[in-house]
Amino acid sequence: MLKTKEDIITKIHLIISVAIVIPTSVIYGFNPSSRFDIHLNTIDELNQFKAIMGLYLGFSILWILGIFRANFLKLALMSNIVFMLGLGLGRLVSLCIDGTPTFAYQFGTIAELCLGLYGFIALRHHKYPN
Repeated sequence: MLKTKEDIITKIHLIISVAIVIPTSVIYGFNPSSRFDIHLNTIDELNQFKAIMGLYLGFSILWILGIFRANFLKLALMSNIVFMLGLGLGRLVSLCIDGTPTFAYQFGTIAELCLGLYGFIALRHHKYPN
């Protein structure tokens, strides 16, 4: 898992992502109003948030595989970059168009952009076998 300095540099953001995304997915799927200013009123809204939960958990599984299995690492790094930058950039668009969200989403935007950018560093730093 984290045996060398290179392992730490390459995988630490995957571990941080999993530690944040799994609990967030469960909150989104079962009780988003407990932590966020989200109030779901229809079955379709509930269904959409359960789908988001599934998507988040699916990516988390891929990142866990990348942490523990070398043959999944590059895919895990690339998917984490796309996931985090996609969320972060989408939130920046919302910030510009919709206004300022709650602190949790402001912090999330910064964290997602940082994790995505760090993923680029990790992807470039890691030495992959030919």
